[in-house]
Amino acid sequence: MRVLQIVPSVSLVYGGPSQMVLGLSAALAAEGIEVTLLTTNTNGDAGQPPLEVPLAQPIEQNGYQILYFPCSPFRRYKFSLDLLQWLRLHSKEYDLAHIHALFSPISTAAAYLAKSRSLPYILRPLGTLDPADLRKKKLLKQIYGYLWERPNLAGAAAIHFTSQQEAKISERFGAKTKDLVISLGVQLPEKRPVAGAIRQQLGIAQNCPLLLFMSRLDPKKGLDLLIPALEQLQRDGLDFHFVLAGSNPQDPDYERRIEEIIKTSVIASRTTITGFVAGEMKLGLLQDADLFVLPSYYENFGIAVAEAMTAGTAVVISHGVHIWPEVSSCEAGWVCSCEVKELTAKLRLGLADKDEREKRGLKGKNYALEYYSWRAIALQTIAAYTSLLSEH
Repeated sequence: MRVLQIVPSVSLVYGGPSQMVLGLSAALAAEGIEVTLLTTNTNGDAGQPPLEVPLAQPIEQNGYQILYFPCSPFRRYKFSLDLLQWLRLHSKEYDLAHIHALFSPISTAAAYLAKSRSLPYILRPLGTLDPADLRKKKLLKQIYGYLWERPNLAGAAAIHFTSQQEAKISERFGAKTKDLVISLGVQLPEKRPVAGAIRQQLGIAQNCPLLLFMSRLDPKKGLDLLIPALEQLQRDGLDFHFVLAGSNPQDPDYERRIEEIIKTSVIASRTTITGFVAGEMKLGLLQDADLFVLPSYYENFGIAVAEAMTAGTAVVISHGVHIWPEVSSCEAGWVCSCEVKELTAKLRLGLADKDEREKRGLKGKNYALEYYSWRAIALQTIAAYTSLLSEH
């Protein structure tokens, strides 16, 4: 089976959902699927230089091929005529296209082109059909949605949602769709830092409960709920240390605003701001944390939550994180509404009982290893591909 994966960018700047295409491509290739990934060399929308990569030539990577194309003529919108020209010339060589992102001109055009070339395609919205996300630039998205995305949704072999909750709430602009629910995969390195090493590096006492927020710094992530909740825990005399790990190169003003709020807060002395973390630092924080917290207003999957579960760390998440039913059913942590009072209560529960935290962390790890491993995701995806192709 020959499959195209198409995504506007795989730059770290755009966060985990785009990066996940790399993991999916490698996992599919490991199971014998011939994968070609098409993307652009864009590296951010705030003046960052493009990725330094060879252009329009296949690069062998983890068992699959990746081709980068220059953004032209609209770099700001990750549009590439060269990518579309390549797709037009080579589409007949592939069995199926898996297109990641909606409301992105390159993805929209790729879906239209695939349809015109009779190439079956799957669309993964990346949360862009969530009503909360559609409220941003509402009028423009409504026009774009009905003019362009509705026919693309209607013409797709399937729509790939990453959680049942995402599928349940997503807008379709009146199009009838075949829905697939396949989670994203998580792969943490097997070689792990010595337990407690990151705590020591950051000057955090080994016996002090560590609360970890690790995600892109964005208004939707619920920091306006988390900071007041932590301030209340401080006033109540609870012992903890908070680590804020993440950045947002797309919105540095918001990042600075959060840092200033924390600097003037009562929790300043018990907070460490690390910025973006990766590699050993990321893994060390995940495994040393006592609680991982993400009170997002909406999150179509929650990659960081799945990573924390894989590391064996209990989680505290909101109902806005769409894998909350799975977290709740496997008892991997605590789930709350997007309200400061309830978030505070769940954090208090998590901090109160070390044995309960560890028990829930182990349950989350067992669940994640079974359902969020890349091999499990690849096998589900291949079964979906095979089924869809048999219908065409």
